[in-house]
Amino acid sequence: MHTKHAHSLRMTADVAIVGFGPVGKLLALQLGRAGHTVVVVDRNEAGYPLPRAVTHCSDFARILQSVGLAPDTIGHITEPYDDMYTWRNADGDTLVQVDWSGRGESGWYNTYFFNQPDLEDALDSLLAPLANVRVMRGWEATALSQRPDEATIMVRANATGERASVTAEWVVGADGANSRIRDWAGLDWHNDGYFFDWLVVDVKPIAGLDFPHVASQNCDIRRPSTMVPGGPGRRRWEFMRLPHENPEELNRAEKAWELLAPYGLGPDNAELERHSVYTFQACWATQWRNGRVLIAGDAAHLMPPFAGQGLGAGVRDAMNLAWKLHAVLGGHADQSLIDTYGSERLHHAVAFVKFSTSLGQVICITDPAEAADRDARMMADRERTGRPPAPPRPGLGDGLHVGHTGGILARQGRVRIADGDPILFDDAFSGPGAVITRDARALAEVSEPERNALRALGIDLVSLQGPTDVATVIDDIDDTYATWLDELGADTVLIRPDFHLYGSCAAADTAGLVTGLLDRVGLRSVDSARAR
Repeated sequence: MHTKHAHSLRMTADVAIVGFGPVGKLLALQLGRAGHTVVVVDRNEAGYPLPRAVTHCSDFARILQSVGLAPDTIGHITEPYDDMYTWRNADGDTLVQVDWSGRGESGWYNTYFFNQPDLEDALDSLLAPLANVRVMRGWEATALSQRPDEATIMVRANATGERASVTAEWVVGADGANSRIRDWAGLDWHNDGYFFDWLVVDVKPIAGLDFPHVASQNCDIRRPSTMVPGGPGRRRWEFMRLPHENPEELNRAEKAWELLAPYGLGPDNAELERHSVYTFQACWATQWRNGRVLIAGDAAHLMPPFAGQGLGAGVRDAMNLAWKLHAVLGGHADQSLIDTYGSERLHHAVAFVKFSTSLGQVICITDPAEAADRDARMMADRERTGRPPAPPRPGLGDGLHVGHTGGILARQGRVRIADGDPILFDDAFSGPGAVITRDARALAEVSEPERNALRALGIDLVSLQGPTDVATVIDDIDDTYATWLDELGADTVLIRPDFHLYGSCAAADTAGLVTGLLDRVGLRSVDSARAR
């Protein structure tokens, strides 16, 4: 239920979320659909109306798919970019081409460009019908306290001064870089000492203006800049603040038009939708949980935008946390499962922070000699390797996974069940969670209580061949799963509900893999099965 004012001074919920940006919305949506009561508090009366993030990757696309916003169904919000990300120096020489083309293991294009306000509106429309999700806009969190079994946030209405409290089993701070929840919870904030100011400019060229659909990085010491699509009907430029400039003089509409003029854009053929100076930083919280309080999104990590992974890291936080909170709140898992959230996501997020920073250290050069050395080195590397680099694919940090395949991103392919139409795996099974095995006979030793326990966690039993009354047999249309199993040297994979592998094994070890997962999550409902 969306409301501007709370009529009850004391509210309770399973989960309270502070911050109603994309991360808070996604987490509220996942938990609300799972049947949990959620209260979301945000100090802003309305959503931020202007673009922020503009690019996402294939696993972000899979996350959108998981809530009913598959990219091929929201073409007015996001569009694929099947091409290279080209870096050039001041002379126009190509320094490197980063491969942003093709499709990723998640079954979607590796790169998309999107309009964030439209995406947030779409998430709002999905949240609106959920009576168990209460959104309190215009309410500011003023204090936090907690006990062993719950946490309470005190909130105040900005318009009226009315005060209220929200007590929940879990409180999640998704309240941005200057997170109050993080500070109140005493979670340490590491700053990597990276600071650069950039002017971010979003424009809407007039209809019919032919503008190349390209993404490029201009490594010109006179003005390092970025040019990328900004979602359907939009373009984005980013211009670095030079040492002699101050942020105020850079952040003027006149300056934005001056910098856009060499690209053929002006007030007569484009709308200046936004211009704002941002300080790009590299920071992260070293712990993501204190008792009943957790953090996610920018409250947990900040990174320069050069890899396009800032918001992507945040929505991955939400996916990792949502299924674990659901398992604990539903009584299916011990709350120690929540400890694996921070350890897994911190490693992954820091990998992208450092990668983004490394790109920035190459881009943000204004010294001629240093730039000349960079250009020579990068062109030599490009000549030597002969192939463009691909973006990194870091796995999860220590947590709920085993073996050398544990923690990697699971693949998604097209499948057919019985005589049905081809469909992406997650749509066929209402999510990615699955034990997928080559032959159903590998599941013979998985007991009925264990099968029920898996389903309670959102994990289905699937086989590439049967017949069986234990698993769903699929037609692996493009041999996605058979090929993947071959590459892993395995017969069985166990995929968690957040698209990552718990582990893989030979057919004979399938039951042990399942039991291992259930033991690790502390799932109590299968204790009797182990005594069989």
